[in-house]
Amino acid sequence: MTRTGLVVALVIGALAGLTFGLFPELDLAVSRLFAPEGTFTLGADPVLNFVRHAGMVIVGLLVAPAGLALVLKLARPRRPLLVRGRAIVFLFSTLLLGPLLATNIVLKDHWGRPRPRDVIAFGGAQPFLPWWDPRGRCPANCSFVAGEAAGAFWTVAPASLAPPPWRPLAYAGALTFGAVIGLLRVSFGGHFLSDVVFAGVITFVIVWLVHGWLYRWRRTRLTDEAVEQAIERFALALRRPFAAAASGRLAGRRAEAGPDRQG
Repeated sequence: MTRTGLVVALVIGALAGLTFGLFPELDLAVSRLFAPEGTFTLGADPVLNFVRHAGMVIVGLLVAPAGLALVLKLARPRRPLLVRGRAIVFLFSTLLLGPLLATNIVLKDHWGRPRPRDVIAFGGAQPFLPWWDPRGRCPANCSFVAGEAAGAFWTVAPASLAPPPWRPLAYAGALTFGAVIGLLRVSFGGHFLSDVVFAGVITFVIVWLVHGWLYRWRRTRLTDEAVEQAIERFALALRRPFAAAASGRLAGRRAEAGPDRQG
């Protein structure tokens, strides 16, 4: 995660914003490639649907080792983490801040841009709106930005943790993965191309910032040991009420058994 990567992402976002803002019909033109007769039919293709769902499974598999390591640490606080502490914080925080919070909660539920299949040009009932206009009639889970594409582009986070010799290839794979899932959503009529582009830009910027906080910026940089100790303290604190309750029950049983033994 370098400054060059951030600059490239911001330039892409600025160019996309200007292009799709000044020429919003480009979104319709790209979507029309997948609906030449006015209807999106690829959404019924079983192979493409399998690829779509497999993509989300891949995202889950990439975060699963961190989740398993966290669960085992909470269950056995004295055991060392199987995954580095900062990696756990990094993967979960970027996944929550990017695809979940920024995309699905902040934008998709409050930016009323209708999806392509819901606009008049493709047989729907709502007027088309450019990406910058949130005043559509879509009540929730709207078009801007693409949620599944954001989840797919999030894979740049685990890619950034790959060994340095493999990192460029990992980045290329993550970006390609995000583009493929995003284009699938465009071909299904679920999103416009601008929704996909901004999903990638927003997700990348969030990953870049969290990576800097955890790994690059000296004033705020955490250590794996500090994260592991914090998890251990939290796990032990969770155990105290149960340990106290168990100790109280044991003391009560001993008190009840005391007179019997004396008699």
